[in-house]
Amino acid sequence: MEEGDSARGTAFKAAFAVGEFRALWAAEALSQAGDQLARVALSVLVWERTASAGLTGLTYGLTYLPTLIGGTLFAGLADRYSRRTVMIVCDLLRAAVAALMAVPGTPLLVLAGLLVILTMAGGPFRAAQLALLPDVLEGERYVAGLAVRTITIQTAQLAGFGGGGLVIGLVTPYWGLVIDAVTFVVSALLVSTGVRRRTPAVTESSVKSRVGRAFSGAGARELWRGKGIRVLFGLKMLAGFAIAPEGLAAPLAGELGAGSFAVGLILAADPVGSVIGSWIFTKWVPARRKTRIVGILAIASVVPLLFLFFRPPLPVCLALIGLSGACAAPYHLQAVALMARAVPDGVRAQVMGLTSTSLVTVQGIGIMLAGGLAQLTGPFVAVGVAAAVAVASAGPMAMAWKRAIATGSDGWLPAGSRTG
Repeated sequence: MEEGDSARGTAFKAAFAVGEFRALWAAEALSQAGDQLARVALSVLVWERTASAGLTGLTYGLTYLPTLIGGTLFAGLADRYSRRTVMIVCDLLRAAVAALMAVPGTPLLVLAGLLVILTMAGGPFRAAQLALLPDVLEGERYVAGLAVRTITIQTAQLAGFGGGGLVIGLVTPYWGLVIDAVTFVVSALLVSTGVRRRTPAVTESSVKSRVGRAFSGAGARELWRGKGIRVLFGLKMLAGFAIAPEGLAAPLAGELGAGSFAVGLILAADPVGSVIGSWIFTKWVPARRKTRIVGILAIASVVPLLFLFFRPPLPVCLALIGLSGACAAPYHLQAVALMARAVPDGVRAQVMGLTSTSLVTVQGIGIMLAGGLAQLTGPFVAVGVAAAVAVASAGPMAMAWKRAIATGSDGWLPAGSRTG
């Protein structure tokens, strides 16, 4: 059923038919909604108290960057301890920290420190969740589950800022942080009641040995163990180039003579494309093709951005950015699925955490580099140059992926699909 045409049409239904997945999905949705609301609340709070654009921007950056530390250093805890327990503890920790941040009059320095802790706790939570999904869903259900996760995150990004602004406009930023704390508590309840207990992926006789193994760097070694998984990792890192239009949304709109509304449209174009692309890929692309076209989709995700070099009108810009997102989201979710299946369960959380945080890192670096280049050449030229570098990088990696599939040494293709 899972490999045939009928399975393609029911993959989403099949994923949601699993009670554990429904609990994980609802917890993810709540966490995303809370995160977006907190970002808006903190930005408004810092701006109201300081009237400093620099401090406001720094605060916003702190809602992302410490995830790198949490995902890199602490993801291994989800391999040494129950992943369900790690998610619950992270949620409760974030709820407590968000509640402390909601106390009126908290000094900004203390607020920043609490924000770092709150954001760091998101790293092991996501690593545990991504490592747990293959145990909850199998076959095409797993790919569908990843697609649902992508759609949920992108939808939260689309609705979060506008909805968050509306909520903060109706209440105070402090109450926004209280709501954020409540979402984490509900998320913990969903996981505790809806996800069954499982033994840790790797067991040791003592807490000391578990913690030591969690920080052993086994995930990084596993990433470079086989050529195929290295190629998948490299293809995912192309996002550092593809994010250039998002980082330069305001300058792009400015050069087109458009207002702030156009900035929102540019920021929304990629998530909209991602949602559409994920849905089409999961519902209509046969399982035997999904793995084969990863490299092709990686190239296709950056080729449309080349045409921004020629400074097209806004509707064309939006279409090109949306097309980029529609090609990028499917290959990213398929790469995650393949990597999760390829690595041993004992290091899966470390690999997923390292991959996720590396993705955030290259996106941050990509935005900074694109911004510096735009200062010298203009935003459209900067996006075009970033896309050209990405295409030049994606081509050899796509060929390497094709060779990895051809050798079949890592079992990348589903059974019975190596021909045709």
